[in-house]
Amino acid sequence: MADPIKSVLVVGGGTAGWMAAAALNRSLGPHCKVSLVESDDIGIVGVGEATVPPIRDFNALIGLDEAEFMRETRATLKIGIEFVDWGSRGNRYLHPFGTFGPGPTLSEFQQSFLALRAKGRIDDDLDAYSLCAQACKAGKAGARDPDPRSPLNALFTAYHFDAGLYARYLRKVCEGRGVERIEGEIVDVVQRPDDGFIDRVRLKDGRELSADLFIDCTGFRALLIEGALKAGFEDWSHWLPMNRAWAVPCERVGPTTPFTRSTARDAGWQWRIALQHRTGNGHVYCSDFMGDDEARQILLDNLDGPALAEPRPLRFTTGRRKAFWSKNVVALGLSSGFIEPLESTSIHMVQSGIYRLLQHFPDSRFSPVNIETYNRRLGAEVALIRDFVILHYHATQRDDTAFWRHMATMPIPDTLSQRVEAFRDRGLLYQSGADEYFSQGSWLAVMYGQGIMPTGHNPLYDLQNLDQIQAGFGQIARRWTQTVAAMPGHDEFLKASGMWAGAT
Repeated sequence: MADPIKSVLVVGGGTAGWMAAAALNRSLGPHCKVSLVESDDIGIVGVGEATVPPIRDFNALIGLDEAEFMRETRATLKIGIEFVDWGSRGNRYLHPFGTFGPGPTLSEFQQSFLALRAKGRIDDDLDAYSLCAQACKAGKAGARDPDPRSPLNALFTAYHFDAGLYARYLRKVCEGRGVERIEGEIVDVVQRPDDGFIDRVRLKDGRELSADLFIDCTGFRALLIEGALKAGFEDWSHWLPMNRAWAVPCERVGPTTPFTRSTARDAGWQWRIALQHRTGNGHVYCSDFMGDDEARQILLDNLDGPALAEPRPLRFTTGRRKAFWSKNVVALGLSSGFIEPLESTSIHMVQSGIYRLLQHFPDSRFSPVNIETYNRRLGAEVALIRDFVILHYHATQRDDTAFWRHMATMPIPDTLSQRVEAFRDRGLLYQSGADEYFSQGSWLAVMYGQGIMPTGHNPLYDLQNLDQIQAGFGQIARRWTQTVAAMPGHDEFLKASGMWAGAT
């Protein structure tokens, strides 16, 4: 009988490392020792400040108090993403969390929407049928009601937070629960001669650290999964050629918006994320189409308020490790790969990798079947996220710069092409499996928002009682309008709920 895993060493801190330590410590309890080694001399990337709704489940899994977490990380609520100038210059649309519509007879909102639209019974405003979209526009926020009868049951929220403060907060929580933090820089990785498994890591001061299972959170260096085990890298930059970014915080100006804003620029896009104490900003771009100095200046010219620091440069290649788990090493975060932050999935993929690890947690056999299944499931999920991000660049009418002409006409993955054509043909949306994160509502928001107009719809929806369906659409639009009107402003809600830093 195989022995249980008795020790886990998380190599590297930052958001990914401390998320892994917190989840493993919480799940394994006293049965397995969880340690983390990191060096104060090695910086972390930590620009990701926007999340998606499953982060709430993760925080609940590791037992965080929401109000304390938000105060500690200067967090605000996020209810969606606003896209500016993506479909065309002057175009603006929302990708809200949650669902669209009143749940018509055949249960597919977009088909009833298209049937009504084709007969001139409804206008083109998708946002009228999304509570989250209406809350974004009004600058309102609140807590989701678990009662399905409540209109606030449709309010799905995530967070904006300071990633550095989140890592620091998780470290404090973890150390309070018995996770050992080891300060030190790794200079060598020692493998077992018989099977190539990692036996121990050696620190600069000569100390050696052993474990049964290693979690590689060393960022783009991928010290264990690539440096030692040579897992290989699958490059996706031919589909997502953005390879650089500048990031800078600026002063808060006005109320904090409960959504991320993504504004398309000449060779990429700019993010804006409002926190309690500052606004996070960044410009993601492709160096083949724009120089570094120009990209930096574009960022500085488009801030809400004065910059609070010098812009920080980042370089990356979009893609994934060919194996996220090899032998006794699991890579999380940037060690496992990177998809640009357009849809705020970086932290989500850390979380997903942790969940999969808990589902596939090994024993001393390190079953190859178990590892292969983990890699296949996570690989399928990240490929679907890749396709969703590519969609934003592909679905555009912009031809005003060389970058946008390239992105609009480049070949795309067959998996994405099939989805786009199915929607363009008759408004068909579908999920590719239980492990797919983005919902039909997300695909609808981006394709419709960026101008992919279906040429038809499912004819069965013309057989519904369209008077009744139209009345249902009107009823849900009025319900969301009334619900949002009764909600507090975003900052007002945070302060009243004890989530504002310094609030009592």
